[in-house]
Amino acid sequence: MAAATQARNTSQFAGEYLNLPVKGGATIFAGTLVALDKNGYALPASKAEELTAAGRAEITSDNCDGADGDVSIQVARGAFKWDNDTANPVTATNVLQDCFMLDDGTVTALATGSSKAGKVLGVDPDGSVIVETR
Repeated sequence: MAAATQARNTSQFAGEYLNLPVKGGATIFAGTLVALDKNGYALPASKAEELTAAGRAEITSDNCDGADGDVSIQVARGAFKWDNDTANPVTATNVLQDCFMLDDGTVTALATGSSKAGKVLGVDPDGSVIVETR
């Protein structure tokens, strides 16, 4: 493709919601942090390497008895409030920096052995963390 030499009409994809295939054997609960494995299958976020944060589950999706991709899940993209790790908490000094997945409802400041959850937008007085997943 050559560089543009005139204005163009570029389509915009809202990207607020994604429909993703669920990993076989996984159950993802509504309102939890969803990750993708290296093969593109959705599963509950966990402390593991090589995962990609997808967003928040909009529905509960049960693929416990199914194979990879037998069911799908709707995932919202955006900024969401997650619990904060008590052992390695995200703090105000982490604002606009990456935080990492600890489980499907908790983020941590510790990168070791984990995958990125998103950018920290703030830490509430109650200690919960607002994270942008985009």
